[in-house]
Amino acid sequence: MVTTARKLSKEEKRKLLKILTYEKVNGKPVYYRDYRKVLKGELPPEAVMGSSDLQAYIIAVLVAFLYSKLDTAKYLIMTNELGFFTSEDSFRLLDIAIFEKEKFKFSGGYTKIPPKVAIEIDTKADLKDYASVEDYAFEKTQELINAGVEKVIWIFTKPKKVMIAEKGKKWIVQDWKDDFEVIENINVNLNKLQEKYSKEV
Repeated sequence: MVTTARKLSKEEKRKLLKILTYEKVNGKPVYYRDYRKVLKGELPPEAVMGSSDLQAYIIAVLVAFLYSKLDTAKYLIMTNELGFFTSEDSFRLLDIAIFEKEKFKFSGGYTKIPPKVAIEIDTKADLKDYASVEDYAFEKTQELINAGVEKVIWIFTKPKKVMIAEKGKKWIVQDWKDDFEVIENINVNLNKLQEKYSKEV
């Protein structure tokens, strides 16, 4: 735990910034939210890198639901901020990614294979270079689609909205109370899912 604030050496700052890099876009790092507090010694890195309880809960519930419905002989679900290279000098982290098993190969590192579906719940990114969280989400969504992801689904917890984006189709924004298709006629309704797992969020 960081208890004192002291001036970091250039090497210490460089190493810490590497740890605090959330994503990279065209070679430029996107840091974790509140990373400056870590650099000042006000917070340990874990305090800004971890998931919120709400984000972790929604991911867990969604993964449990999807595994109960998906053909696991055909599809593979990955979570825990999987790293995905969208280009040689860019990578993004994915909350939930659904791959076709026949197209996926484990590498032991960040994957270069685009998932069929990516699901994002809010973001941990520092947004100082973005006008809004929507600006960041739109940029990341388009980059993922350009890199071969067929569908990107965003779940925003504060406004309780869902955004669904597919290549060549009109992007849709809807409420949590409305059903949305994840893949192959597997539909999710976040309000009903909450009720199923008996947790009000």
